[in-house]
Amino acid sequence: MSNVNLTDVIAPAFYPVHWDIIDGEHTYYDLYGGRGSTKSSFISTEIILGMMEDAEKGLFSNAAIFRKVGNTLRDSVYEQIEWAIDTLGVSDLWESLLSPMQHIYKPTGQKILYRGLDKAKKTKSVKTSKGYIKYLWFEELDEFAGIEEIRTVQQSVLRGGSKFVVFKSFNPPISKNNWANTYVNEPRGDSYRHKSDYTTVSPEWLGQQFIDDAEYLKQTNERAYNHEYLGLAVGLGTNIFDLIEIRRITDEEIETYQSIYQGQDWGWFPDPKAFIRLAYVPNKQQVVLLDELGGCKIKNSTMAEQIKQKGYNDYIISCGVDEEESIVDFKDAGLPARRAIVTPGSRKYTFEWLQCRTIVIDPLRTPRAYKEIINYEHEVDANGEVIADYPDGKDHWIDAIRYATSPLSMRRGHSA
Repeated sequence: MSNVNLTDVIAPAFYPVHWDIIDGEHTYYDLYGGRGSTKSSFISTEIILGMMEDAEKGLFSNAAIFRKVGNTLRDSVYEQIEWAIDTLGVSDLWESLLSPMQHIYKPTGQKILYRGLDKAKKTKSVKTSKGYIKYLWFEELDEFAGIEEIRTVQQSVLRGGSKFVVFKSFNPPISKNNWANTYVNEPRGDSYRHKSDYTTVSPEWLGQQFIDDAEYLKQTNERAYNHEYLGLAVGLGTNIFDLIEIRRITDEEIETYQSIYQGQDWGWFPDPKAFIRLAYVPNKQQVVLLDELGGCKIKNSTMAEQIKQKGYNDYIISCGVDEEESIVDFKDAGLPARRAIVTPGSRKYTFEWLQCRTIVIDPLRTPRAYKEIINYEHEVDANGEVIADYPDGKDHWIDAIRYATSPLSMRRGHSA
């Protein structure tokens, strides 16, 4: 590690945060911003450095890293810690384990633990046999249920030591009223708040393709650029979809579209089956709804026949993954059906991708999708705070739209 220059590992925007941690000025470090800001890289570096420096001082410190969904840990924070260990040139000093998932500092046995937070009460089992957990990291903060859930974890984990370092990192949700956005705007003396974006990072670290993608989005959809790359909360309130264009869509216009996508959400009663056909216009960042089919108590074979009668067996149909047998029914009926691209955390990601595109709707062509979209809002708790989750129910054609566009929305890389 003596041959590694930290200026080659930590972006200049994070130098003040680094020195604040060294000086022990704060307990809580809330780092938020856009994609490519390297905030996760910074945090992983600080945890590895901090634990090793603690060991040199005779302090047996450990770390615990949380994400809301447990099966997202392996490909996100675990890999990020692996990156930090390798970049700092100390791979020979650390042991990487997957079962259970942890990293162990070989000279002392200090551990980095990884946990999904299905229920906050489960954190009572997060303990180490030696020392205490000094470093705590909540990645993708906005995915958690709220600050109460975070406090429950902190109360369970932050014990047995005199000094703690707690990181919370996230890309700000699109809604200004989201609890995580509200949280970082509340003044608190023991917290260091730091906002960053890719413009403060060396282009060589990000690569030319990343810069080109950012500049393209800036030119074609400034709102999406501001949200995704600059980390700005550009939403207007509780409405989930703000960018809506309601107008007449003619047959002649439909004939001009070439990028056609289709989605199918399953149901029976009271939830309906919902099929959507749409076009995507990349140079305008528009999702144009062309047609919809579906309803309650419709058999799969009947639904398939309706789709074929419309001639909509000409493009792939991305289907909800909750009913594999229904996808098989569609295939048996001669439809090009396949699983939509669904991964842990993809519900949030596909929603936010849609929120940054203009959805063009003709209520005469897609009346049920139109009704769902204009009425779809974030729920509010008893204190008037906006709940971060996307409501489940009365969103069947919306889900079909998410499935249809999943080959587009899920094409993106992971957030920094």
